[in-house]
Amino acid sequence: MGMTGKEIVETQKKYYLQSWAKQKDVNPIPMEKAEGIYLWDYDGNRYTDMSSTQVNVNLGDGNEDINNAMKEQIDKFAWMGPGYGVESRAKLAKMIVDLMPDNMGKVFFTNGGADANENAIKMARMYTGRYKVMSRYRSYHGSTFGAGNLTGEPRRFPLEPGIPGFVKFFDPYLYRESIRFESEEAATEFYIAKLREQIIYEGRDQIAAIILETVTGTNGIIIPPKGYLQGVRKLCDEFGIVMICDEVMAGWCRTGKMFAFMNFDVKPDIVTFAKGVTCGYIQLGGACVSKEIAAYFDDHTLSCGLTYCGHPLACAAGVACVNYYTKANILDNVNKVGAVLAKKLDEFKEKYNCVGDVRHIGLFSCVEFVKDKKTKEPIVPYGQDPYGKLPKIIGSLRAKGFLTFGHENMVLCNPPLIITEEQLLEELDKLEAVIQEVETDPFYMK
Repeated sequence: MGMTGKEIVETQKKYYLQSWAKQKDVNPIPMEKAEGIYLWDYDGNRYTDMSSTQVNVNLGDGNEDINNAMKEQIDKFAWMGPGYGVESRAKLAKMIVDLMPDNMGKVFFTNGGADANENAIKMARMYTGRYKVMSRYRSYHGSTFGAGNLTGEPRRFPLEPGIPGFVKFFDPYLYRESIRFESEEAATEFYIAKLREQIIYEGRDQIAAIILETVTGTNGIIIPPKGYLQGVRKLCDEFGIVMICDEVMAGWCRTGKMFAFMNFDVKPDIVTFAKGVTCGYIQLGGACVSKEIAAYFDDHTLSCGLTYCGHPLACAAGVACVNYYTKANILDNVNKVGAVLAKKLDEFKEKYNCVGDVRHIGLFSCVEFVKDKKTKEPIVPYGQDPYGKLPKIIGSLRAKGFLTFGHENMVLCNPPLIITEEQLLEELDKLEAVIQEVETDPFYMK
């Protein structure tokens, strides 16, 4: 006999460690079923998944194509070691390479995004013979030891003192930049010049890779200014550095292109991915490497390995998932509904003093809350939230059936890519109601 909702919560709180939380504060919603963009608890209350859960359930819950592909694979065999030939593994690897620019060669599969980044930097170090890796402060690349050292935001602090050779540089975060540039191009010129200077200071022949979230995710949907990624590409070419684009969150149609870097006319050397490749139905990640890097490992041992890399069941889900993106014209929907999202968020920014900035590309967006639009003072200081302001905002949204998460003074709005215009507008009304609460409640201004 199954558990009641109350029993699930009580048992989970007693025996399960919840990630990124003080355990005494944990109060999960017991979910009984999920379909499309909606979730239902054991009391029959309906919620809308406005963050694609962890920005991974791009195609919503209950997709029959993905479910059936996994069932068919289970009927053959559930698992086979990485050294064996497997149809789903071979198919998915080819599909991913075919989706990439013409410089890409092979795929290394992992269990998720963190170990995709772990193995990407290992390969970059082996390929170049160098050891330093540069990443940005406002970044999240995972919480394993290597990926956690790549991460720039406060979730890296428990891992410090960190690994030697991990170097941070500043993001082109124009909203919070003290310099007022006359154009995006001028900002790019400044940031690229400073990055070049830092590369020289760190030792131009010591840097194996520069890794960046193509569009920064949980740290604020920071979209690179015009020419920025091309500038990073030129620096990497100049100094023989591997350019790694972390597409774990921004990839798989999220930004209106199959991969986010395709919005910016660049060809990375390595692309890491996870999340949307299986939409969370089962764990899978990977790193797609250039033909040059792939060729290097023809005669050099690839010192990377995971028991479950290229898991047949996960790859079967991936094949179905990637096929569905095309079959259902998901990119068309992202761009159509994304335009509606952009318009509404821009209206919120214009209308409310507490909305300092909104940023959006495709169905990848956030609202940045401030105490005052002129001063841009955030309602929550960097790395701190002594009054619990953000949890209160998230809780107010949750009470209205709008499920999402946030970071610092920002609330993410990243719904499943199958959402309709009508569904989106219904949910944005809830978001606006909570914005009005922030605007009028003195609690948020203290």
